[in-house]
Amino acid sequence: MTTHTTEKKGWSISGYPIVALLLLNLISFLAIMINVDGDSKLFAIALIPISIFIGVGFYMVQPKQARIQTLFGKYSGTDKTTGLRWSNPLYIKSKISLRVRNFESDKLKVNDHLGNPIEIASVVVWEVVDSAEALFEVDDYESFVSIQSEAALRNLATSYPYDQHDGDDQISLRSHANVVADALQREVQSRLEKAGVNVIEARISHLAYAPEIASAMLQRQQAAAIISARERIVEGAVGMVELALNRLSEKELVELDEERKAAMVSNLLVVLCSDKNTQPVVNTGSLYN
Repeated sequence: MTTHTTEKKGWSISGYPIVALLLLNLISFLAIMINVDGDSKLFAIALIPISIFIGVGFYMVQPKQARIQTLFGKYSGTDKTTGLRWSNPLYIKSKISLRVRNFESDKLKVNDHLGNPIEIASVVVWEVVDSAEALFEVDDYESFVSIQSEAALRNLATSYPYDQHDGDDQISLRSHANVVADALQREVQSRLEKAGVNVIEARISHLAYAPEIASAMLQRQQAAAIISARERIVEGAVGMVELALNRLSEKELVELDEERKAAMVSNLLVVLCSDKNTQPVVNTGSLYN
């Protein structure tokens, strides 16, 4: 039965006292070799492999990096203390970056919630927060991040439609970017948590209909925009006509029967709602001729 490996603090000390010790060994070696004869030189010669063995224990830790210490295949700890460090020379000290990274997925072709083929891509900002899980719980944590991020993006794309239709308030990929980004971040985080990875941000970087339906969907969007604009124009025109009739009635400038009111409303609506310039017609007769 395998056990779950989580990060723990490793053992190390500052490397500078050990450097001083090695310098002392070097001075002792030179002094013995110069001033002492006979078997005493064997002691000086023995200092060479000892110094080499001690020197193997040195390593550097950069800011936002860590060293994973393993002894004969067993995880011993993680050292995050920056600078020149020294630890057990028998440790294998693997380097791992804790810096923030970006992953940009390829453009994926998937079907949205309504079955329309779309192209979608995302950018995931992530960092390693548990070095032991990243190194020992998955085979290759960087590859794991890329594959699981794309899998989460595919799953998200099938959960929402590309766009809203018929004036509904349904969440869509195009109209609710922040809501979709939050959902994508939660989806990716749930998949990467076992690898000791924290997802800082996840957003859609590319979103479009697939080429085979892009033209038809563009026409649909244009038609919807025209209908929406016409609705606003008609709503405004009706308000202006109502205002004009009320003003005429209040100031008693002219009395219109129902037939003439209907004619006036019709003419005003034509003028206000037409998408072309209207041509005025001068009535040289009476109001009723």
